[in-house]
Amino acid sequence: MMELNLSRVDYLQVGITSPKSLKLLPPAGKKDPTQKVVVADHNGVLQCFSLKKGEPNHVFKTLPGNKMVRVELGGPLGQVREKIFVATGPEVKGFNKKGKQFLGFDTNMSESILAMHVEGADLFVSGNYIYNHYKDCKDTNYYLCQDKVNDIIVLPVERIPEIMPVLACQDRVLRVLQDSDILYEVETPGPPSTLCMYAGTGGDEGNEILYGTSDGRIGLVEIGRLAPSHRWELPNEKRNGGVLCLDNYDMTADGILDLVVGRDDGLVEIYGYDEADEPILRHTTTCSESVTSVQGGRVANGTFDEVVCTTYAGWIMSLTTEHQTKAAGPGNAVPADKDMQAKIIHMRQEMEALQQKVIQEREKYQVTAQHKNAISAVPQFNINDKFVLNKEDASYTLSLEVQMAIDNVLIQSDVPVDLLDVDKNSAVVSFSACNPEEGNYLLATYRCQANTTRLEIKVRSIEGQYGTLQAYTTPRLQPKTCVVKQYPIKPLSLHQRTHVFDENRPNCSLKLMGNFSLAEIHSWVTFCLPELPERTPAGDTAVFHFVSTFLDTQLMCQYKKGEGLFKSDNISTISILKDVLTKEATKKKIRLDISYDINEESVAHLLNLIHPKLEYQLVLAKKVQIIDALKELQVHESDTSFLSAEYQQILQDAEKLQEEYKKQPCCLERLYGMITDLFIDKFKFKGQNVKSKVPLLIEHLDNYDLGQLIQFFNASG
Repeated sequence: MMELNLSRVDYLQVGITSPKSLKLLPPAGKKDPTQKVVVADHNGVLQCFSLKKGEPNHVFKTLPGNKMVRVELGGPLGQVREKIFVATGPEVKGFNKKGKQFLGFDTNMSESILAMHVEGADLFVSGNYIYNHYKDCKDTNYYLCQDKVNDIIVLPVERIPEIMPVLACQDRVLRVLQDSDILYEVETPGPPSTLCMYAGTGGDEGNEILYGTSDGRIGLVEIGRLAPSHRWELPNEKRNGGVLCLDNYDMTADGILDLVVGRDDGLVEIYGYDEADEPILRHTTTCSESVTSVQGGRVANGTFDEVVCTTYAGWIMSLTTEHQTKAAGPGNAVPADKDMQAKIIHMRQEMEALQQKVIQEREKYQVTAQHKNAISAVPQFNINDKFVLNKEDASYTLSLEVQMAIDNVLIQSDVPVDLLDVDKNSAVVSFSACNPEEGNYLLATYRCQANTTRLEIKVRSIEGQYGTLQAYTTPRLQPKTCVVKQYPIKPLSLHQRTHVFDENRPNCSLKLMGNFSLAEIHSWVTFCLPELPERTPAGDTAVFHFVSTFLDTQLMCQYKKGEGLFKSDNISTISILKDVLTKEATKKKIRLDISYDINEESVAHLLNLIHPKLEYQLVLAKKVQIIDALKELQVHESDTSFLSAEYQQILQDAEKLQEEYKKQPCCLERLYGMITDLFIDKFKFKGQNVKSKVPLLIEHLDNYDLGQLIQFFNASG
């Protein structure tokens, strides 16, 4: 396997950028094989530049305006794509390669454009929920999506006769459209966040699409005329960040286009393909900020391939195959040429000038601040934040990213949550004493190291206990200022959307009847469960399916005006829904008629689902408890061969076991709590209070045996 050796080179910094806001223009010709870079930012500036001797040379730069979120290249079908299209608010603007504006088209959409695709005279745009197709700036097709649209792509019109747009939707579905109707839906393993044509052209038939998901997976799907075909999927075993951008470019110089991936944790990956067309990782580079765009090409030098990337904070950098240093004796390196030395001297002079300017402005501010009528201006800054549920370890990842360095982040919660270790974090965390009686369960401060612009925090919630998690972010700015972000911890927070429901499981059901509208019951269900669209679903009836990321139990929500039906193979899920929905209806002064059907077999079914996790945690806890005693024995005894094979293995794996145990804080207590809740909820539906028998249940768990535990559940009451 050929490994790539790439060097990072920073070109310049623009304003904050959105995903897919950078493109490389095609080369002008054989005499000049280098490409120009086009980038748009949140300041509303579109700029195009080339590189001359490593220095950016602007071709054009527009004046600041409304926030720009997307850049696409277009042109007549079958010809070179060198026209630049930019999405800003509900408008699409077109520029030629010299910067002259030739198009200013107001789509009249009620939402701002978030995704865009251009094919010849056809323009495809989408906002949060609305998709529009315009031909020669005339409204042609329209579709109102059930959930948020993250990206849009259209199969190449030159190869596929029918126009077939594909929408990447938040509910883990790719929706393939024909005109204004859905042709069919393609399920994906996670919420698809970005789309890209395979090999740039869609493969042999022009109908193969690459997708990246917000939970870090990548897949290839073939869009057939009648049905889709999944080619391959890359799981996210290392729990890397979500995929923000994809591109195809031959970086390995083997004649086959490689796959370039940009992630929201700053990772840039390059995958080659084996003989079976399966992706193989060839290179990874870690940046300190989320990567919003990746484009393969030749910008700095016409003979060296590179990947040009933009980050959230606006840095434009390159990962180039051109070596930037040459050896000068062992352990030393000198700049490759005099131009580089001159560049370093110039940058030092710029830094010194900037430092002097900062000192002067600071002194000026101090003088004006002492004036009796002085008003201190609070600096404004944006936070790029995400609060995403991870299926692998049933936890939430909170990522906070700021354009400037972060000083500290304070985390506060009015509901019990566990903070988990994150390997990528270099911040120092300290906990403050809390008073749960005052509704304060967590107070933790993350103190960041210098130049940290992105922080990742992992939390795990407890289902049934709901409230709000707050993050107070303070950057290294003067005067000191802080931005507060709030994230709801929902009653069934560890459930995620799915599209299957097994009727053969021992399901329990809850039925609600009352004088409520579809919008009202949808708002109640949205309050209970994550990953649901805020807007009320179209039609008379809404149906949503969920799976628990921790226990793999299922949940079906089916509701319409005046009626709601909920099914699950977990009694505790039904109990939580009953309590919360009743509470929400009471707030609105709506009377509910509640009926339920509890399947007794669901108890044994759930205990069997919990069994592997509980058994593993009990064994792990026992192993960790005896490690210190075994190590002490090892110190006093030179030969430990007399120990059993099991004890010798524990000694050998001691560090690994302790590290694993440390990564699972409160996991055993959490499983105990779930079984206790199941025990109480089972008999609550029968009208019995069995809280006095909980100590006996804990005794059974301490001396765990699945058969005896099931027997205890059946005998109690």
